[in-house]
Amino acid sequence: MNFLSHFYFERYASESARVVGCLLPDLLKNADKDYVFHPNRFEEQLFAHPQLIAIYQGWYRHVEVDKIFHSSPFFLEHNHQLRKKLDPILSHLPIRASFMGHISLELLLDHLLIQHEMANVSRLYEHLTQVNRSMLKKFLEIIGLTNTDKFFHFYDQFISWKYIHEYADLRSLSEPLFNISKRVWSFQESALDRQALSDALEEYAADSLTDFRDIFRFVNDKLTIS
Repeated sequence: MNFLSHFYFERYASESARVVGCLLPDLLKNADKDYVFHPNRFEEQLFAHPQLIAIYQGWYRHVEVDKIFHSSPFFLEHNHQLRKKLDPILSHLPIRASFMGHISLELLLDHLLIQHEMANVSRLYEHLTQVNRSMLKKFLEIIGLTNTDKFFHFYDQFISWKYIHEYADLRSLSEPLFNISKRVWSFQESALDRQALSDALEEYAADSLTDFRDIFRFVNDKLTIS
């Protein structure tokens, strides 16, 4: 799931540390795709302070949400259908339709949460701004991140860009989707490619994602980490 969908499961959290924790695995991956961390190896150090515990709990809530989501019938079916729908649009580009289908579904869910006012994007950014940065820095150092300056440079950019607000417009999704794909493949899409992708996603959301609330109920019902 993408940032706003993860925030959905922490939308009532009172601690910003918990919210930042639930976004942190993806924030780190966006800052550097080679980052790999295992906080569970450092529980004794992380359980020494309530703020560190909150970040830790948010992190593993994120892990559990993704595990449930990616193994759900909802994800498997919609990922398959989107792959088939997007394959002819992407056939002249190096992008795998299964990859684009996966990330398209996740951004569509974020869009639908905004459209139906089920998650507050501004509140998400407030948590990112209000978190105790010294505690966040300490958490990162404990799990093995030596250059925290690089991460916080990205973190501050992420807050200033506020690009999740743009997901309110479904037709704006094609640009970030192609940009994400460029992290894997070298290509240059055309304006017609962006239009074709936008048209396909708009049609799919209207015709095939009327059941989108089901996946949030499904994941919520299966969560074991409180």
